[in-house]
Amino acid sequence: MNRLNGKVAIVTGASSGIGRATAKLFAAEGAKVVVGARRGNELESLVAEIKAAGGEAAALAGDVRSEDYHKALVALAVERYGKLDIAFNNAGTLGEAGPSTEVSEQGFAEALAINLTASFLAAKHQIGEMLKHGGGSVIFTSTFVGHTVGFPGVAAYAASKSGLIGLTQALAAEFGPQNVRVNAILPGAVDTDMYRDMNDTPEKQAFVTNLHALKRVSRPEEIARSVLYLASDDASFVTGTASLVDGGLSITRT
Repeated sequence: MNRLNGKVAIVTGASSGIGRATAKLFAAEGAKVVVGARRGNELESLVAEIKAAGGEAAALAGDVRSEDYHKALVALAVERYGKLDIAFNNAGTLGEAGPSTEVSEQGFAEALAINLTASFLAAKHQIGEMLKHGGGSVIFTSTFVGHTVGFPGVAAYAASKSGLIGLTQALAAEFGPQNVRVNAILPGAVDTDMYRDMNDTPEKQAFVTNLHALKRVSRPEEIARSVLYLASDDASFVTGTASLVDGGLSITRT
């Protein structure tokens, strides 16, 4: 417990799923947490949960596509808690799916804007603040899709999320000398709203479950544990990684 004592963290995409579970875990481990997402009501209920459990949190709703929103999240962390040590850039979208010959230019661009460009804009301002305080840890949510496994009908999602791995490596190399670590997690299937939207029949869920060596999908709280590791000093010599947290999906052929 208390692996993040004295740390200040930003978590985006915090209104549900992996982001919400991670924000709660960060707070339980001693971090002061600034949570961001589009849905203000869900963020306020998250802050209330964290405070009820004895933690500290503040919320700011907004659109991750806006650079001003990322500036504001960093400013809130500094104004409220004095610094920034950790950033978990988790907000994302499946984007326009379906046959790639029919995906619109706008749909493809929107997936890039939310999944990739927004993460760059977030890190730009987060790292700038971390450099003032001796370093920090930046974590992105990528995916195995488009990295170790290809699926039909999700070109925009795969391209935008795999782009995060290149961004991770570039930032890790650039800012490693100043003690900023940058890593990406690549979850397998996680029981979230997005997962249920993509797999809306028992047959689809059974197919996806069987892809994993563990023959189950994960809970958001399990993914949060891997994020906690990368955020904490336990991962002090870990940077530039694309860390598979996929239940063995990438190596399974059974």
